[in-house]
Amino acid sequence: MAKGNNQKIKVLYLMKIMLECTDDCHGLTLNEIADALLKYGITAERKTLYDDLEVLRVFGLDIEKRKDKTVRYHVVSRDFELPELKLLVDAVQSSKFITLKKSNELIKKLESFSSKYETSQLQRQVFVANRIKTMNESIYYTVDHIHEAITKNTKISFQYFDWNERKEKELRHGGKKYLISPWGLTWDDENYYLIGYDSESDIIKHFRVDKMLRINVTDVKRDGAEIFKNFDMGLYTKKTFGMYGGREKNVHLRCSNHLAGVMIDRFGQDISFTNVTDTHFEFHANVNISPLFLTWLMNFGSDVTILSPNDVRDEFVALGKEAIEQYNLSC
Repeated sequence: MAKGNNQKIKVLYLMKIMLECTDDCHGLTLNEIADALLKYGITAERKTLYDDLEVLRVFGLDIEKRKDKTVRYHVVSRDFELPELKLLVDAVQSSKFITLKKSNELIKKLESFSSKYETSQLQRQVFVANRIKTMNESIYYTVDHIHEAITKNTKISFQYFDWNERKEKELRHGGKKYLISPWGLTWDDENYYLIGYDSESDIIKHFRVDKMLRINVTDVKRDGAEIFKNFDMGLYTKKTFGMYGGREKNVHLRCSNHLAGVMIDRFGQDISFTNVTDTHFEFHANVNISPLFLTWLMNFGSDVTILSPNDVRDEFVALGKEAIEQYNLSC
């Protein structure tokens, strides 16, 4: 690019330099700014730099002039504060459904919102026990297609797979394409899920996004509008353990008092504790009954008792007996 053309976009390079090389703790003198501009083939005099910095201030860049032993100029605030960027970086790094490659790409983009001095503080390592990143690199684009279909009010088609014992992808139903009306996305149990309506089965279904393949946005209009008209995604995920489907039941539980926090975390603060004593409390919750829910209760041993309904109690006992029986048979 010719020198004259560079001069025409001087103020843009000046903004780039100020954002990259200054922050609340680090500033640049006018001479240092002029030297930085020279690296882009741009010459600048003191008077024009005053004017250019004022243009950036009018534009909205929060530039502050500070005087100590010398006068320095700082960008003192940005679209994202450093603690906010740290929080976003931590969320990306610890997110299971974002691949390692995409995590690194996202974090690199987040770093562009900070100065070079703050960037080092964003190069963090968030370690979560046994965290395994997804291996499906296309998850970004799958999510994008789902949002596109929701916006267009159309169905999506895709294939769905499971891992077999040979660590190979195995398509469900022989590779047959699912045709689903997408209505939302939720993040549960460290995985991303599509919540949709299956017209053929006439039920709400959910699918792990990282296990969806060859997704296409169709021109077929979505079904299920009446079902999802007053659908509460938060309530749905609260009563569904690990996104494992099952028949919905109102379960009456008795718990030891020390589990109050656990139950509030799981079912929310709107649940009502009744029959509260010095040792126990009771409550009702709508839950999709599944092996995952029952084994979750088993974690608490005698500290949790299913009071009703009887068929859920019976299923809980049967599941426990089945688990114990395999050890009795091997003795």
